[in-house]
Amino acid sequence: MTGKRPTITDVARQTGVSKATVSAVLNDSAGVKSDTRDRVLAAIALLNYRPTQQSGAKSPRRYRSIAVIIKEHDNPYYDEVVAGVRAHAETQGYMLFVVSSEGSYASERRAVELLRDKDVDGLIAAPVMDEHADLSHFFELKRRNFPFVFLEQVRGVPASLVDLENVGASQKAVEYRCGLGHRKIAHCAGPAYSTHSQERVAGVHRAYSSSDLVFGADDVVHAGAHFEDGYRCGHALFQSRTESDRPTAVTCYNDLVAMGLCKALSELGIRCPEDVSVVGFDDIKFCENFMVPLTTIHVPKFEMGNLAAQMLIRHIESKQAVTPRKVYLDATLVVRRSTAPPAHSPVRMALAANGDGQAVASAASGFTAGHSQLIPPRERQPQLP
Repeated sequence: MTGKRPTITDVARQTGVSKATVSAVLNDSAGVKSDTRDRVLAAIALLNYRPTQQSGAKSPRRYRSIAVIIKEHDNPYYDEVVAGVRAHAETQGYMLFVVSSEGSYASERRAVELLRDKDVDGLIAAPVMDEHADLSHFFELKRRNFPFVFLEQVRGVPASLVDLENVGASQKAVEYRCGLGHRKIAHCAGPAYSTHSQERVAGVHRAYSSSDLVFGADDVVHAGAHFEDGYRCGHALFQSRTESDRPTAVTCYNDLVAMGLCKALSELGIRCPEDVSVVGFDDIKFCENFMVPLTTIHVPKFEMGNLAAQMLIRHIESKQAVTPRKVYLDATLVVRRSTAPPAHSPVRMALAANGDGQAVASAASGFTAGHSQLIPPRERQPQLP
């Protein structure tokens, strides 16, 4: 710990008003002059003061705590993120709570308000970004100087962020397919509530723009975030098109969607990667041991959670105003057995003639199976020491 936490008395003394006036500002009560309100809010930011709501009269707190709000409780991606948060939080003496919004804006808002009012010291959030997301609950956190860190970019909310450069990573996945010789590439997009999904679609568009491929409106299809979404999307995508019109390669919002897609392909008698190459995103633990080891974009999930916890606890324990920081981590392309040059391509036919099926993808891409390629971020700030 870094010393005594600023109190409402400190804010009142700094501003030259009573504690009742500070409380009125915090509760957004009427009757406070605008210039007084501005001075109180400025003092709150300067002192890094955060109001608390004690359940008992004057009993001291026995512990400190932070919370993580995730979007899908059954997504293994968040297991590693939360593990990274926990690893740092426990060394600093903080308990950790984990709440899932399940992609619901209303659930996220209730969780934020509950955690704030129960005197949790700060939170890390993967925010829901759908048509109902007015973000007022996060603006309220900012007004109260409540510490929080985002795991996805939220425009308009000045808050610290730890994220991946999704546009460039998604672009790289498509360009890798182009390098293998694929000309018909589809993308299974994620849920509407995810900024990451929007950014990864933007990466697909950017890859098309930098190539001679012609982008079609049906080259991006809505899937979701779960295994079942990829399974459903796979059946819909490949049953609705003739064999000559089918994509020979598919990039996916995440690994769960890619795995569901692979199951659908298997049921339809379509081979991966002989007929269709598949690339996931996240590199969850199941990828390497999946029925077809999955080529994917590796996201440093543990490091992301760990760094977010460092930033959050530094904010919590600071006695001065904390300037928001944005840090983008590196991604890597991990090539496994789910990708290969398209059937009947010169590279495929030449290597197949030599009887070296596994070398097909390696020779065309310049990688060996399991090899990683660094994908530089669009913008990156130095990590915290």
